[in-house]
Amino acid sequence: MAMTMQGEVVLPAARETVWAKLNDAETLKACIPGCQSLEKTSDTSFEAAAKVKVGPVGATFKGKVDLTDLDPPKGYRIVGEGQGGIAGFAKGAATVRLTDAEGGGTKLTYDVEANVGGKIAQLGSRLIDGVAKKTADKFFENFAKAVTGEAVAAGEA
Repeated sequence: MAMTMQGEVVLPAARETVWAKLNDAETLKACIPGCQSLEKTSDTSFEAAAKVKVGPVGATFKGKVDLTDLDPPKGYRIVGEGQGGIAGFAKGAATVRLTDAEGGGTKLTYDVEANVGGKIAQLGSRLIDGVAKKTADKFFENFAKAVTGEAVAAGEA
């Protein structure tokens, strides 16, 4: 089942600061809801594990994420895939762009394409879209705290 999601958020920090945080494994691990581990395996690759619950189906997805089309500090493309055992799989990509926001700060714009399969896909697009939006909102709430130096509890959901 394919899905797309777009959005933007204005962060109260300079573009260089936002770029640095977007490339820092510890920051990302603390900001991603359900993230259990995130390890940088190269300058442009990460291995991750995250606990995900969609309706009655919960699983730990393990996978790999690669950063491509790097254009510091303007953006990049994230490509990844993960396996959640019997719950299914997820794979997708996101384009992230950073621009100066009116009135200061940085506007982060994202465009996501994802595909899920297995038991999770059987739950229906409405439920999956709702969970995806809630997860993205929580990530950006946590990320806004991280770029301003506020503490974020690791993997806070």
